Amino acid sequence: MSTPAGRPADRTALARTERGRRARKRVPRSAHAAWTPAVSRPDPVAVLERQGTDRVAELLPIRYGRMALSPFAFFRGSAAIMAADLATSENTGLTVQLCGDAHLMNFGLFASPERAQLFDVNDFDETYPGPFEWDVKRLAVSAAVAARDNGLGKTVARRAAQESVTRYRLMMRRLAELGELEVWYTRIDTTGIMRLVRPSGRKTARATFARARRRTSLQALNKLTELVDGHRRIVDDPPLVERVAGPDLAELRKTYGDYRATLAEERRTLLDRYRFVDAARKVVGVGSVGTRCYIVLLTGRDDGDPLFLQVKEANASVLEEHLPNGAYDHPGRRVVAGQRLIQAASDIFLGWMTGPQSRAYYWRQLRDMKGSVDLATLTDRQLVNYAGLCGTALARAHARSGDRIALAAYLGNGDTFDRAVADFALRYAAQNTSDHSALEASIAAGVIAAEPGV
Repeated sequence: MSTPAGRPADRTALARTERGRRARKRVPRSAHAAWTPAVSRPDPVAVLERQGTDRVAELLPIRYGRMALSPFAFFRGSAAIMAADLATSENTGLTVQLCGDAHLMNFGLFASPERAQLFDVNDFDETYPGPFEWDVKRLAVSAAVAARDNGLGKTVARRAAQESVTRYRLMMRRLAELGELEVWYTRIDTTGIMRLVRPSGRKTARATFARARRRTSLQALNKLTELVDGHRRIVDDPPLVERVAGPDLAELRKTYGDYRATLAEERRTLLDRYRFVDAARKVVGVGSVGTRCYIVLLTGRDDGDPLFLQVKEANASVLEEHLPNGAYDHPGRRVVAGQRLIQAASDIFLGWMTGPQSRAYYWRQLRDMKGSVDLATLTDRQLVNYAGLCGTALARAHARSGDRIALAAYLGNGDTFDRAVADFALRYAAQNTSDHSALEASIAAGVIAAEPGV
């Protein structure tokens, strides 16, 4: 039994180990291999359409066009579909703060407050407390789907999926032996990444680090703004970027103060040294397209000292309808609290507020040495290694919020869990391909409007 925060009620290591072993009776590790669609499984396109009812209608064709590009692109936008599928199976009851959408592209590089480059989970729109294996399975499936998309074949797809789980298990077992502060301060920096990368891949890794270090607000200034009458303003590029003006801009300026109030005192002082200059609505991602998202340009010492903040709408997590109630009623606060709990170090400007039309939002830096891997360029060995790195990072994230000793005991020394989830990953990857085909058919039939290539 656990407290609401996920802290074990009986805190002795022996009792926590026993709790993990008992969970094997609830859900044997080999049982994770199973995947059979429920007879009542909803139509996947209908699930996506239901998500779109509260989004910006004119942006939805962009979302569907992006999802239709490939099975992996579809997978990136299908968190709601997979959450409903996972909910049809018995779960372990071993609760952690889930990422909620733990696919390969939701991991990457970013800068810590101390300006170190870290590798970690970097998307928290769907974060919610739930059974640890839901994140592990979504990560493994994403590895299998990416391998299939890259034409690497079933063998590599299985290797990549299993490697993500194996590295998760090994990291969790290592963390189970550490003290609380050691676990809390564990992080994966570029030095740690290089230790995990084979010598043949280190040149590529260093190039990725260098590109990420260049991704700052100063770089974004040249890309996203122009000088008009001696003043900086964001460049219009509809429908992807559209400047906000009039009452909408006034409302955004007003809610800026509410966001400021959610920051720590010293960070408010820093933010107050910047001046609000301009704002625009900006389309981002794949699954997020259609949600209301803005960028805000601030300047500090002068126009050459910019800070870009992203203001992103927060809705209910796709996990909420399938799991017990979480701790937060405000979706923006849920995202911020989840990120602070999961990440080894979080953005100093991370905050939340209620915005126009009483919608929930969270704020963060638009670019802060952020970098990601181009999965399409990876060789079979590189994809397997990258999947393993993501599994390692996910275990570190789960160990901060869940009972790592119970999790390690459940996972065990052998590879039973690894092989079972890899089996599931291949089966669900085939389901994802079928669901992607259903979207393509709906677009071809004119049921769904899609804008390709936007």
